[in-house]
Amino acid sequence: MNARLTGDETALWQAAARVLDAGWTGTATAPSPGLYPHQWGWDAVFTSVGLARHRPGRAERELTSLFAGQWADGMLPHLVFDAVHPRHAYFPGPALWRSDRQPRAPRVATSGLTPPPLHAVAALRLHTAARDTDRTRAFLAHLYPALAAQHDYLARDRDLDGSGLVAICHPWESGQDNSPVWDRPLGALEPPRAAYAARRPPRTPPTGEDYDRYHWLARLHRDAGYAPGHLRDDHPFAVQDPLVNSAYLASAHALAEIARIVGADPVPHRERAARVHDALLDRLWDAGTGCFRAHDLRGGRHLPVVTIGAFAPLLAPDLPAPVLRCLGDLLLSSRFAGAAGYPVPTCDIQAPAFDRTAYWRGPAWVNLNWLLWTGARAHGLAVIADLLYGSTLRLVRQSGFREFFDPFDGTGRGSHDYAASAALVLDLLASRRAFRAA
Repeated sequence: MNARLTGDETALWQAAARVLDAGWTGTATAPSPGLYPHQWGWDAVFTSVGLARHRPGRAERELTSLFAGQWADGMLPHLVFDAVHPRHAYFPGPALWRSDRQPRAPRVATSGLTPPPLHAVAALRLHTAARDTDRTRAFLAHLYPALAAQHDYLARDRDLDGSGLVAICHPWESGQDNSPVWDRPLGALEPPRAAYAARRPPRTPPTGEDYDRYHWLARLHRDAGYAPGHLRDDHPFAVQDPLVNSAYLASAHALAEIARIVGADPVPHRERAARVHDALLDRLWDAGTGCFRAHDLRGGRHLPVVTIGAFAPLLAPDLPAPVLRCLGDLLLSSRFAGAAGYPVPTCDIQAPAFDRTAYWRGPAWVNLNWLLWTGARAHGLAVIADLLYGSTLRLVRQSGFREFFDPFDGTGRGSHDYAASAALVLDLLASRRAFRAA
């Protein structure tokens, strides 16, 4: 277990560690200090996984800092604002969310949305990677009530149809903000026309890059007081997403294990995981296309664009063998990894909406490669796991720790020194090192 990294792996480790150290604020890690100065709930998952391999104490503080922003009803916000930075340091800032006017919100300023709930997985990884398990067991005991409250909130307020699946009310809750999978439900929205807007019909249908709709959706939720009844009955955007629900399922299993470790009852979490597992296969599996598809609750149908989120259910244990075969075949096909020099593209390459350079509409991301690698390893899909491991390290060796990458030539795009990319490289390297030493 203590085998040393050698050659360029050592240099890569050191470079990744420097990125995480540079982004440390004292309580959390800025995803990219120049562009993203606050704490994002999705990024914090991946950052804490990497910190568990590098500075475990900071990994604990990363999660503790994030959960300090949890609302009284259990909602974990997708964005916790760092009060050190000016209110205009990032847009949209606290003025959009007005969390200070909500009696359920904490004193720290937050958003009113929630990220994919993978946090129990990150907390458990911190424990399994630790040398001092007595310390991490105490940390898990401290964090367990907050994790359980997060899952209770999702089951109570985000299972809008009683199926067991949770629904997102905004693309910013998906972990794939501008994905073309949201184009259809966004295009169905009818926000009020601004007084200064030209009174002519648009030339093209709205896309995931139509920020007027993004902001209008956020204001709708805010102006309804972030009430669960509004989401269930009135909010116009409600989608059951395979990535979000796979994160929910994986975390339910992790939460059951955490409960066992800290002496709590794991049975409710196992029962919830079983319900989500069944609903995932029953509601989101599309046998006709051989993949999982997002389901639009308002439109009453699967959404047409296939994205990398279709493979996220690899995080679910006990997938039927035919489902695993279909997912593996599609992932390795010319629609995804088979035609990309630096997989995995985030959108079906053959889809009209694919754009190799546009945010979440085609480029490869380290964090989703890591998610699929985690699932592939758990299912014994060695070919896919090795492909994802090698291609992810090749991306960062060529272009650095960028936010995302061109899937054809590996060009880095978005922010530089992106903490999530650096953190997950540490986890990839550490996992391979442990495997070799075993």
